[in-house]
Amino acid sequence: MKIVVAIKQVPARDSQLRIASPSRWIEEADLSYEINEPDAYALEEALQMKEKHGGEVVVLCAGPARAAQTIREALAKGADRAIHIENEEAGAADPLGSARLLAAALQREAADLVLTGLQSDDLGYGQTGPILAELLGLPHATIVMQVDVQGAGIRVKRELEDGWFQHVDMPLPALLTIQSGINKLRYATLMGIKKAKTKEVKRLTPADLGVPAGSPSLVLERIYLPERTKRTQLFDGSPKEAAAKLVEKLKFEARVL
Repeated sequence: MKIVVAIKQVPARDSQLRIASPSRWIEEADLSYEINEPDAYALEEALQMKEKHGGEVVVLCAGPARAAQTIREALAKGADRAIHIENEEAGAADPLGSARLLAAALQREAADLVLTGLQSDDLGYGQTGPILAELLGLPHATIVMQVDVQGAGIRVKRELEDGWFQHVDMPLPALLTIQSGINKLRYATLMGIKKAKTKEVKRLTPADLGVPAGSPSLVLERIYLPERTKRTQLFDGSPKEAAAKLVEKLKFEARVL
């Protein structure tokens, strides 16, 4: 089974973010970067499937030159080879533009299964996976929590609302977007880091794939910090009634419970 995992390099979670002029993106000069967390879970699921059923895991990443570090990390964890679509504008690309690049590269791979993270930590659209499936003409499932190979197909467990789950039987090839927490992430071993230096990384450009730059279908007009306001609210009634009203406010308005 050939499994292709689409990964993205994003700013590290503990980065101090500053808005760049003219307020359309963040200042990238002093940031540290890491693999997008949902994509890390997709990679781990692919590696575990390979250990159970054999085959090959290919990492696919569209990003600037610095994304090579994240690609090597994925190879060190156990991926067999990688494809790097070098695109300095990838960070600001809309989901359709990103999906077109990934689809062009995937058409040359004939993968049995394509895995992506549910969404990216930086933009969080959650649309690249489904759009990619549509461009490739593949059946797809989102928010996947479990994948079981059954004969010539797979059975997936999807997370729904309010603690409900859905089980779906799917044919192969297919595309799945993986939910964070599906498994326990592994660390790259010293041997894996050494082997990663010799593994193939195929570098392509949008021109190599025949994908024109074009105009993005989605444009960020402004990025800004949330405005902080203070407000005092007094609850009438007995202490028990006031406590109940406070819990309701914290749960449904502040959403901290």
